[in-house]
Amino acid sequence: MTTPPGVALPAAPAAREPPEERGLARDAVRLLVGRRSTGEIAHHRFRDLPGLLDPGDLLVVNTSATLPAAVRLDRLAVHFSTPLPGDDGLWLVELRRRTATASVPYGGGSPGEWIPMPGGATLVLVRRHTERLWAARLDRTVVPYLHRHGVPIRYGYVRRDWPIAAYQTVFARDRDSGGAEMPSATRPFTTDLVTALVSRGILLAPLTLHTGLSSPEAHEPPSAERYEVPEPTAALIEHVRAHGGRVIAVGTTVVRALETAVDADGQVRPSHGWTEHVVTPDSGVRAVDGLLTGLHDPRSSHMTVLTAIAGPGLVAASYRAAVDHGYLGHEFGDAHLVLP
Repeated sequence: MTTPPGVALPAAPAAREPPEERGLARDAVRLLVGRRSTGEIAHHRFRDLPGLLDPGDLLVVNTSATLPAAVRLDRLAVHFSTPLPGDDGLWLVELRRRTATASVPYGGGSPGEWIPMPGGATLVLVRRHTERLWAARLDRTVVPYLHRHGVPIRYGYVRRDWPIAAYQTVFARDRDSGGAEMPSATRPFTTDLVTALVSRGILLAPLTLHTGLSSPEAHEPPSAERYEVPEPTAALIEHVRAHGGRVIAVGTTVVRALETAVDADGQVRPSHGWTEHVVTPDSGVRAVDGLLTGLHDPRSSHMTVLTAIAGPGLVAASYRAAVDHGYLGHEFGDAHLVLP
């Protein structure tokens, strides 16, 4: 289930290039604001964010860097998703057939097949993990190899390649690790905006969740992903909640990590490892009060998280307002804030 039950959501047109190419600063993208308590919808710029939050509120951000996770061959592209748990060197990969504009899923491959890769490397397909993903082994360390031979993953709605810097956020750290795709909810933040937030008394706390590959064609739930909720972040969340502040997740990846780290008493605890938790309206959320995210395809797994926080009525009204007012979706698009 992705789209809210019984609701046909319109899709915002995709942003085809970074906002900087449209003459906008990162923090000048549009910001659609919905309030759960009243159903009110308002229109802002992202740089208005400090005035939309209260002193004592907490923004939890994902510090994952983005890997150049696509390696292109003559006719195929290999998208590296995430290492599998354990120390045997297996990674999940997706094989895609290259087209004139980007790539499409490729259904071929067989267990034991060797794929020659750029730079003299070899990728061995070990077994199918899902209909779309393979467990595979590269004959060298993956992340340094990607930094030498990979490019950022690009889907067909983005007109051309952009450098990896276009896919990094102001919070990104540890580029020796990272996720297959950008934690795009944090892309509109700038150092000036962070300064304005802190000056207003709004708190920020980090966690890490390295995203795997999304599935724009299959719209599958996310696979297991590596995450860490550090002890200071867990403690700050509990402090803010105890003093009446609001916890706003910046991105659905943050929601997934925090909901994994909630214990039986509803408290966020330090936690790390791999999460298979899928947030849905049925499972609900216990760790966050609001969500700052992008505008997603109505069929994507992001929508289950958004609906769990905002409710189907506000989601439907927000997406209709976004389309009516010309908002742009996906990683280079506009933003969406859900407040209590």
